[in-house]
Amino acid sequence: MNNKKTMLMLLAAFLGSTALAYARVPDQPHMDAALSYLQTAKNELKVAEHNKGGHRATAQGLVNRAITEVNRGIQYARSHNNHAVGTAAAGDQPHMQAALDALNQAKSELDQATADKGGHRANAINLVNQAIEEVTRGIAAGA
Repeated sequence: MNNKKTMLMLLAAFLGSTALAYARVPDQPHMDAALSYLQTAKNELKVAEHNKGGHRATAQGLVNRAITEVNRGIQYARSHNNHAVGTAAAGDQPHMQAALDALNQAKSELDQATADKGGHRANAINLVNQAIEEVTRGIAAGA
């Protein structure tokens, strides 16, 4: 019985280490998370009621632009981080990434809020999108 336990533990350790070796470690974890939140916002806007005075459609366009910028930021960082090779966070700028993540979470919440806010919700979404673009550009410039 003891031999069986030992064999099972060794097998589990081997399988676990093999799985870790093949696991993809993202080089831009916060950008990936932001992209995920933006995709969530995009999907929610897609299924929201259409009678929003054009604001839903405008928000959709801004989200799509934000997704494009995040993707461009990821690609830029990947192609311009030669100086950071070998560091633990070669692709990350933790505070800018955290700010981008927080902006995207805020935007997701705004997207889920009811639309009847006298245009202020739509204005807030626009401003958050602009902030997202600026933070993304800042990340690219700092890479």
